[in-house]
Amino acid sequence: MQPAPHRGLFVSFEGIDGSGKSTQARALADHLRSLGRDVVLTREPGGSSGAEAIRRLLVEGDPDRWSPETEILLFNAARRDHVEKTICPALAAGAIVITDRFVDSTRVYQGTARASLRPLVDQLHDLVIGLEPDLTFVIDMVADVALARGLARATGEDRFEELGLGFQQALRAGFLDLARTAPERICVIDGARAPDAVAADVAARIEAHLDG
Repeated sequence: MQPAPHRGLFVSFEGIDGSGKSTQARALADHLRSLGRDVVLTREPGGSSGAEAIRRLLVEGDPDRWSPETEILLFNAARRDHVEKTICPALAAGAIVITDRFVDSTRVYQGTARASLRPLVDQLHDLVIGLEPDLTFVIDMVADVALARGLARATGEDRFEELGLGFQQALRAGFLDLARTAPERICVIDGARAPDAVAADVAARIEAHLDG
């Protein structure tokens, strides 16, 4: 799949569970809307009716419910529907699409932290998705603080948090390593600050990107 050229801007937020990325995605959407921008805020897994159905299979239940290989296939099925039904139409219409997670999460969760399957992740992404964000914010936070915050939410969608602190530490290392390989796209944001300060940092960076 090779997405058509678009007039919009595709922004993703990444980070370990409990890092505050969802809060920051919402804050950025609100900020850009206040500036008169057309914004679509979405999430993964999910963001379309088919992908939301797959989400429940991925984020609920026993931590060992699926093998890493099966997770990759499920995430790609959800992502394909998300891209087809939500992301590409919005970008073609000139909107700014902000997604809470995209392919970088699969690269880190299933590609490095959970199993050494990064080549498979990249091959499937190239084959069935073919779309990268224009700009990615990694909200960085120490793993123990983020994990405690994530578990405290008690949403029932805590399958990955239940894999423990070591897994969250491996995730954090994976996101930071990924950022070093793509500095032109990925901005690492210090998430260990007040949410308003983090939001101001993100807003300043995206406004510079839009002005550039």
